[in-house]
Amino acid sequence: MPPQLALFLCLLFIGYIFWIDIKTKDGPSHELWIPLIWMFLAGSRYVSQWLNWSPSQLEAYHEGSPLDAIVFTLLIVGGLYVLSRRKIDWNLLVRQNKWIWLYFLYCGVSIVWSDFPFVSFKRWIKELGNPIMVLVILTDRRPVEAIDSILRRLAVAWLPLSIVFFKYFPTLGRQFHESTGELYATGVGQQKNSLGMLCLICGIYFSWKYLLKYKNKFRWNWQENIADLILMVLTVWLLNLSKSATAIVCLVVVVFLLLASRVEMFVKRPRNIITFLVVFIPVFFLLEVTFSLTDLVLDLLGRDRSLTTRVPIWVFLMGMVTNPIMGAGYYSFWMGERLQVIWGFTGRTINQAHNGYLEQYLNLGYIGLFFTGAIILAGLLKVRRQLIVDYPLGMLSLCFIVSALLYNYTEASFYGINNMWLLLLFGITEANSQKHFVNETTKLDAANGIKQTA
Repeated sequence: MPPQLALFLCLLFIGYIFWIDIKTKDGPSHELWIPLIWMFLAGSRYVSQWLNWSPSQLEAYHEGSPLDAIVFTLLIVGGLYVLSRRKIDWNLLVRQNKWIWLYFLYCGVSIVWSDFPFVSFKRWIKELGNPIMVLVILTDRRPVEAIDSILRRLAVAWLPLSIVFFKYFPTLGRQFHESTGELYATGVGQQKNSLGMLCLICGIYFSWKYLLKYKNKFRWNWQENIADLILMVLTVWLLNLSKSATAIVCLVVVVFLLLASRVEMFVKRPRNIITFLVVFIPVFFLLEVTFSLTDLVLDLLGRDRSLTTRVPIWVFLMGMVTNPIMGAGYYSFWMGERLQVIWGFTGRTINQAHNGYLEQYLNLGYIGLFFTGAIILAGLLKVRRQLIVDYPLGMLSLCFIVSALLYNYTEASFYGINNMWLLLLFGITEANSQKHFVNETTKLDAANGIKQTA
């Protein structure tokens, strides 16, 4: 099949599924297009990369693309406009999420001691777009259906395009590893780990949808379910092509967690799930110290125990820390002379530590790690309460948190325009502050015969 025809048919399929979704009676609000576009670009390529207008790698990392800056600024402004029209109790919202706001405040303050304060400032402003997108979703009149719609639309756009790129546009959809020369699939992502992440997100969504959300109220809709079946097959196929062990492990853990959530012990006492995790994590670390559990898992996955040279890089980076308490400043460690030294040591043009916890330590020090731990703990407490009120939504939030915690062991995704970070923020953020808006929506839905999810 000619590449142009394959791309045309792919876009036709995507457009058809979107059209079905949009024409659904009382479907998702049009305001959700803003976070949808944000997440699509974050999970694939920025606009400058789609148009092949991006600057050189070093220039792009330090200064970024003016075109991308304009696009993300417009999305942030659009998100703020949406939030300004909703009746949100901002004082309550800040109190509910004080650790998140304190974390972002500390990130902003750390710009003061950054070696590149203007670059850090621009990145911090862009970073604020993540909580804005999360709030646009969570303050929607039906947040569960909002995140459901966004994740499904992302799967519809990402997965078919990734297949077409891999099979018919090899210069866009494939990549050779810098050190080993091994061929990897990238799809619409910038590299294989990007493809692994988007497959992980799609896998979490479909696993949650069919293992939990539709557990007792599944209704066959041939248009929706046939499309979902195709997308699930594409998810598994692309995940295997990406050879992303991190994404595979995270998805297996999430599926196990969702299957456990169907057990009667957890259904009747949802908070036991959090108790189970609190007990499991120390036991896991004990097994890790005693039996080198990680090495056993890596052997099963066929990966080398240095995590593709990650471990030596981690040791080297630890030796470059100059301020262990406060770090180098927000998102500024990988710049200037340090970056050149690291590239000289690794022989590769890397720009992250491939470990989210180490990355936080390098940029924000022990204080940044403390805030990261605090927001995650606060998020787990929020999920513990949410499981009582809305069990499916609580489990989805928990899946996002657990997958982000695991994912950051071999990748850095606690910052920047990054979907794993955004979904973690979704999982830990409370947004019960628009009571009037929700009440009015409930009345309207009741008048239209629509039953609320929560």
